[in-house]
Order: sequence, then structure tokens, then C-alpha cells
Amino acid sequence: MESGRRRGLSSVLSSLSLLCVLLDLQLDGATPVEIEHHLEMGRKLLAAGQLAEALSHYHSAVEVDSKNYLTYYKRAAVFLAMGKSKSALPDLSQAIQLKPDFLAARLQRGNILLKQGNTEEAREDFLAVLNRSPDHKEAHDQLHKADDLELLQKEAHEAHHRGDDITTVQVLEKVIELSPWDPESRELRAECYIRLGDPRKAIMDLTPATRLRSDNRAAFLQLSQLHYSLGEHHDSLSQVRECLKLDQDDKECFSHYKQVKKLSKQLDSAEELISEQRYQEAIEKYESVMRTEPNVAFYTNKAKERICFCLVKMKSAEEAVDICSEAHQREPQNIHILRDRAEAYILQQEYEKAVEDYQEAREFDQENQELREGLERAKKLLKQSRKRDYYKILGVGRSANKQEIIKAYRKLAQQWHPDNFQSEADKKEAENKFIDIASAKEVLTDPEMRQKFDSGEDPLDPENQQGRGGGGSREWPFGFNPFEGGNFHFKFHRH
Repeated sequence: MESGRRRGLSSVLSSLSLLCVLLDLQLDGATPVEIEHHLEMGRKLLAAGQLAEALSHYHSAVEVDSKNYLTYYKRAAVFLAMGKSKSALPDLSQAIQLKPDFLAARLQRGNILLKQGNTEEAREDFLAVLNRSPDHKEAHDQLHKADDLELLQKEAHEAHHRGDDITTVQVLEKVIELSPWDPESRELRAECYIRLGDPRKAIMDLTPATRLRSDNRAAFLQLSQLHYSLGEHHDSLSQVRECLKLDQDDKECFSHYKQVKKLSKQLDSAEELISEQRYQEAIEKYESVMRTEPNVAFYTNKAKERICFCLVKMKSAEEAVDICSEAHQREPQNIHILRDRAEAYILQQEYEKAVEDYQEAREFDQENQELREGLERAKKLLKQSRKRDYYKILGVGRSANKQEIIKAYRKLAQQWHPDNFQSEADKKEAENKFIDIASAKEVLTDPEMRQKFDSGEDPLDPENQQGRGGGGSREWPFGFNPFEGGNFHFKFHRH
């Protein structure tokens, strides 16, 4: 039985060997016509901008004829067109190895090495071109650039060594202009930007640096940390995941990933609760956010801002003013906090303060339609409060429900009924009070009228009603006066 297995294994190995031989023969037997077809198709597709398809044909050309220096050179050209300079370098080196006097490949490789900041090897290629072609203008120019770059690199590192971040950044700007594919220069400039307090510019340098090194986990982690510090938790999560794709066991990246993921989930959940108008739960979730990340100011500021918003929506005016004021101290120019505190002041019937907050918010954003409308409404309410404020007449808050309004009305109507007073002067005063109380009840128990009043318009003000004269006489709503025509006895019925 054992011998049978050995014979079977031997047969499989023989078959595989034969297959390999046949494949080798097939490749070696590739015709010039076939190679030319791939090169021609590659050229046409490259001209048409179909780079991936062109690359596929150049791959095939290299596979069937690995000794042709031009196929490597042309494939390198496609890699360069695709922005893959690192992939182009091996092909250019292979082309030069197959044909050492191939000056175009030498020059192209030197240019790539120069852009990568590798001045020493770039210089070798430019000198090799000039040895064979002393008058080659581009090689001369690039050689001078290599010399200039080397001096600038030295200057930048000296400035960095003495802690002069501003000079380092200024010199590195020239360095990166000559060598945009050099990750080391970008990482060094990002380090300086971070110390200078400009994380946005650091991100702009680190983002390409992640692509310029084959395994740049450090840059991905740093990018994630920078986005996190700016409150961009989704971007932070995306970058740290890129780090873990390179090495899922990277301890620093995994530790940061757990923190970002937890915080990001809490923030997303809080906003979802707000969208569902579950404001108390959203407040609790934002309180969790502050516990999860107490050290990054952005997240505490954001939590305070959104808790302020939720309290206004819940009509918890006094608590909202306190939280909004704390949030405002943290972010004086945050228009959302000013808007929400203005709304809290409106709930407290402190219209002057509401107007001030809306005006301050508009100083930071003149074009904001919501702020413009809010300011107009606050001004109307302020003007209205100087006339008749139906909430104040009944002694209820702006968030009072219909049942609370009716209860307050009944209590005051009993108190100010004219029959309770003896002298004509007292009766007249009581009648005026009674008219105001009845007017307040009519407006605040009618949803449409109450909405008008809440937007700053008194629906019973003669100035706001067509077909009714002006004048300052105090009138019953809808022209009805129960005190006209004889004795009137006002009774209340319990329901």
C-alpha cells in the first residue's frame, strides 16, 4: 500500500515537472509578433489614458520577453503615469542592467531618486549620463538641483537640531519643492507644525507620507491622533484602521483604536438620540462622552454645546441657561450656543438677553438665515412684552400646557371678578384685569393664536387685525363684553 502511494506521488510530481517544462517552452517560444502586439496595445491604451489596461499588456510583454530592456522601460512609464514611482524604480533599474548605456532610463531613474530626496544615488545617474553625453542639458540642470537639495537638507536638519521650528519649516518648503516624494522631509515638517500648534498643516504632510513608505504605521497612528485631537473621530478611526491593516498586533495602534471606537460610538449614538427627540437619553450619552475623553477639550466643548441644545428642547430653561453659559465661556464664538441660550432666555421671558445673544451670534455669521429670523422674533417678543404678555398675565411659563393655563385662568378670574369689589374705581380696575385674564386664556388655549403670539405677534392687537380700528381702548376678545347690560353673575363649574 505504501509503495502504491509513493508511485502515485511520483506520478503527480512527474506530471507537474512536465507541465513546468511545457510552460517554459511555451514562454520561450513566444513569437516577436505576440510581443509586438502587447507593446502596441500597451502604447494605444496608454495614449488613451487607460492606464490599468495598458499596464496589463506591459506585464504580459515582460513575462514573454524578460530580456527586452524597452518593455521594462515602457512599463515604468505606465507606473509613473499612475503615480507609482516606487514601482517604476525596479523596472528602470532592470532596463539599465540590460542596457547600461540606456541614457533615457538613467535620466528617468535619477529624476525619481531626486524627487525621493536620495541625492547621492541621483547624482550617480546624472553623472553617468554626462559621461556619455557631456552636453546633456537636462542632466546638467538636475545635477545642480541635486547639489542644491543636499545643501538645503543639511540646513533644515541643523535648524531642527537647534530647535528652530520656524526656520526648519521655511527651509523644508524649498526641500519638498525639489523632493516631493521624500517622506522624511514631510514627517520632519509635520513634527514642526505640531510644535507650532498647526495640526491641520501637519495632517497635510503626513497624509502623503503614509503612501511614500511601504509600512508607515507611525504616520497612520500620528494622523489618527491628530484627527482625534481636532474632534474628527470618524477620520481618526479610518486612519488607525489603516495602521492595523499593516499589523493587526501593533499595540499602540490597537490601544488607540479601542479608545477612538468607543468614543465615536458614543458620539454617533448621542446624535441619533437627538434626531429621535430622546433628549434626556442624549444628555446622558454626552455625559458618558465627557467621562470617556476628559483630556481633549473639543469633546467636552461639544458635549456641553449639545446638552445645552437638549435642555432647551426639553424646555428646562433655568438649567439650559446655566449649561449654555458655561459652554459659551468655553467657546465664545460658537453661534449654536448663543442661539440656544437665546431660546432659553425666551422661555424665561428675558427677551432683552435673548436679543443680545442673537445679535452677538450674528456678528460671527451675518448670512445665517436662522439667526436673522431668531433675532427678529426675539425683538418682536421684547416689543410685545412691553405691551401685553399673556404668559405673565396668567403667571405661567412659556412651556405651560393647556391644563396649567386653564387652572391659572380660573384662579385669577375668581380673584379679579368685578363682583368682588365695591367702589366704582376698584370695579373698573378689576374689569380691566378680568379682560386681560380672559384675553390671555383665549390666546393661549387656541393653538393657532398661541403660535402667533409665540412668534412675536399679538393676535388680539388691533394693529395686527384687518378691518379693526386702532385706539387704546381695552376690549374683550371677539367684541364680547359680559359686563354690558345689567347685572352679571360669573360662575365657575368644576369638570
